[in-house]
Amino acid sequence: MDLTIGPNAFFWPRETVRAFYRDLAAAPFARLVIGEWVCSKRLPFWDQEIPQAVETLQAAGKEVAISSLALITLPRERRQTAALFETGLPVEIADLSALRHMPNSYPFWVGPTVNVYNEGTLDWLASRGARRICLPVELPLASISVLARAGAERGVAVEVWGHGKAPLALSARCYHARLHDRAKDACLFVCGEDPHGRDVSTLEGRSFLTVNGIQTLGQAVTTVAGQIERLRSAGVSSLRLSPQPGDFPALVAAYAAAGPDLLGQVQGLLPGQLIANGFAEGQAGLALQKG
Repeated sequence: MDLTIGPNAFFWPRETVRAFYRDLAAAPFARLVIGEWVCSKRLPFWDQEIPQAVETLQAAGKEVAISSLALITLPRERRQTAALFETGLPVEIADLSALRHMPNSYPFWVGPTVNVYNEGTLDWLASRGARRICLPVELPLASISVLARAGAERGVAVEVWGHGKAPLALSARCYHARLHDRAKDACLFVCGEDPHGRDVSTLEGRSFLTVNGIQTLGQAVTTVAGQIERLRSAGVSSLRLSPQPGDFPALVAAYAAAGPDLLGQVQGLLPGQLIANGFAEGQAGLALQKG
């Protein structure tokens, strides 16, 4: 298995974005998805960094695709989506409505927010020209094995969520704005105050979720560090690593090496953060949390 770096879910300053992709270029991964994934209002603050990042990454031998929004609702968002197909880059579909804007025979990938739960859906996407599919985070190993085998038969690379706060849900409303008693259209980009999302606890004080604008994430960082060999045996093509603050190139290097103490390395690089094995074992993620 090789590594795919997913689109950044969080709202970082332009300088942070620039440094992130510059420093990441030398890391051992095969491909990367760039672009605004969560909120179209954020894009004007950093979109000028995309061309330079793409140039830097391609010069380093990385394959680069650009992501659509995971929730396309407004006319300007539809226009932005259509413009993605004018870049010449592969487009990763994070919302199926993006296919409406896709020219015939345009290369596209499918992100983890599209519900690819069975072979029929995979077949349909393959028939439309999908080249890569990142499966939803909630699938157990048994389902992953079936879909990885189906992808191999149809020439579609199948990847799984390998690292990062799991994307669980999206809403037309903005949780960050609501927490600060602001309307979504007058949010003042308060999500930028939480570079790894805003953690939420239950009334009993137990760790629960993370909110990131309109997106709900798992509070724990999901990792498949304990399932590497089984995923490889199942025929999974790639692991997807989701950007986060900290020494992300070191995390990429750890997953690329996939040593026997990978889980320990991941925990060491994320001091104080909850770590979860996620859904791969077919159990509740909370029961498998470590940290």
